[in-house]
Amino acid sequence: MTWWSSPDDDEPEQYDESSVRIRPGRKGTKPRTKTRPEHGDALTGRILSVDRGRYTVMLDENKRTERRVTAARASELRKHAVVTGDRVDIVGDTSGAQGSLSRIVRIVPRETLLRRSADDTDAVERVIVANADQMLIVVAAANPEPRIRLVDRYLVAAYDAGVSPILCITKTDLADPAEFLSNFAGLDLPVFQSRDDAMPLEEISAALVGHDTVFVGHSGVGKSTLVNALVPDAHRAVGVVNTVTGRGRHTSSSTISLRLETAAGRGWVIDTPGVRSFGLGHINTDNILRAFTDLAAIAENCPRGCTHLPSSPDCAINEAVAAGTLGETGKARLDSLQRLLETFAAAPTHRQGEN
Repeated sequence: MTWWSSPDDDEPEQYDESSVRIRPGRKGTKPRTKTRPEHGDALTGRILSVDRGRYTVMLDENKRTERRVTAARASELRKHAVVTGDRVDIVGDTSGAQGSLSRIVRIVPRETLLRRSADDTDAVERVIVANADQMLIVVAAANPEPRIRLVDRYLVAAYDAGVSPILCITKTDLADPAEFLSNFAGLDLPVFQSRDDAMPLEEISAALVGHDTVFVGHSGVGKSTLVNALVPDAHRAVGVVNTVTGRGRHTSSSTISLRLETAAGRGWVIDTPGVRSFGLGHINTDNILRAFTDLAAIAENCPRGCTHLPSSPDCAINEAVAAGTLGETGKARLDSLQRLLETFAAAPTHRQGEN
């Protein structure tokens, strides 16, 4: 406490810290509160697409009041990615009128999350889509040549995410896919074969009804062509394959949900940009074996802690392949499995045994 006196005062005046006037800052002195509104009146919708901070959301799905609205992400969600397929709660102007903008205030807990990384040593996740329950892997029989390892990676990512895989091989009029498909003979994997002049649209559509199916594939395999055939008003850009490099040109630049309409019912087709690589640095390596269901059954006889690598002692899978009981297909499947396992065994960021 400090005493001050004035020559004109008979008695000194007393001051303390409470007497000091605090000049307010430019942002005001009102303390921020951690209390947030509950938004009990929020509506739940489906994210159809994301474009530069704006989200297209479908509300009242399959109702007479169904509509699409444009929304922005609330500030409290700025550290949380909102992706195609997410179910979100929104408030504000939800009329869907031109120029209106609502606000996303919550992300509904996700059932599945499909991710990839830049490469196998990168643990940073690139979220592709949320809440898909199927993955349609599109691969061409030729032009570009099919890549067994890339399909293996898609399978690993699907099983890691809890998504059921389906395979569609296109351009079968250019090459016989039998040899390529033999690599997956041991898997419980539905397969569709398609020609440019004869797409099995009815069969594929029947498999998609009632599901949220994410389409993935190498650039140039005909994925966008298939999407346009299934959803005629999709108008997805279609590219060509470079005759020199044999590589496809990226045409789809964003992930978008498109509604599939059939006489048997509805479904959702989630189209994604074509990729030439699919890193798995983010996944739980214990899930890799789940992509190889034929080998996983044999692995139940492996000793505890078996790595299933070539040097692993008493590995039941290695012994079965060496004995020739799995044939050439089993040998190729084991080679694919071990190549993925070896990649993660050498990577310092690989994850094992995480939930």
